[in-house]
Amino acid sequence: MTLRSTTIIGVLKDGKGALAGDGQVTFGEKVIMKHGAKKVRRLHHGQVLVGFAGATADAFTLFERLENKLDEFRGQLTRAAVELAKEWRTDRVLRRLDALLIAMNDQQMLIISGNGDVIEPDSGVAAIGSGGPYALAAATALLQHTDLSAKEIARNALSIASEICVYTNDEITVEEIG
Repeated sequence: MTLRSTTIIGVLKDGKGALAGDGQVTFGEKVIMKHGAKKVRRLHHGQVLVGFAGATADAFTLFERLENKLDEFRGQLTRAAVELAKEWRTDRVLRRLDALLIAMNDQQMLIISGNGDVIEPDSGVAAIGSGGPYALAAATALLQHTDLSAKEIARNALSIASEICVYTNDEITVEEIG
């Protein structure tokens, strides 16, 4: 069976960043296995936020690898992300990992994939996971048309996504940086 779960949304605004994730883990098409999973973590002495969509064990492996790259490159997020993506894409074992990451500090946000992609969104908003498109649309609208903080935008966007996506719930974890 396939594990489906997650919506992760990242927002950068006014020198602050927020990364939010829902808590639902779904097994197959019909069974909710868990309501309160934590899919957002702090890395590199609390200076980097990371969230994942995909297989949990794979994500934890990637968190560890990213933490090592951040240490190796003294917290340089872009350099660490590029090196992780290269390793993920070329290593025989790692390339089988099934996850997608958003990593951010207070200045930048990146989506990192196993295909070697390291994407910095143009708008200061990024989303991944099954409810990602819904959260992205909501956060973009909130960013453009409200004075809400990054944290409030991330929470509200994820809440909206949870009302639309069956693989996303309203057990929201939000971490803020900056």
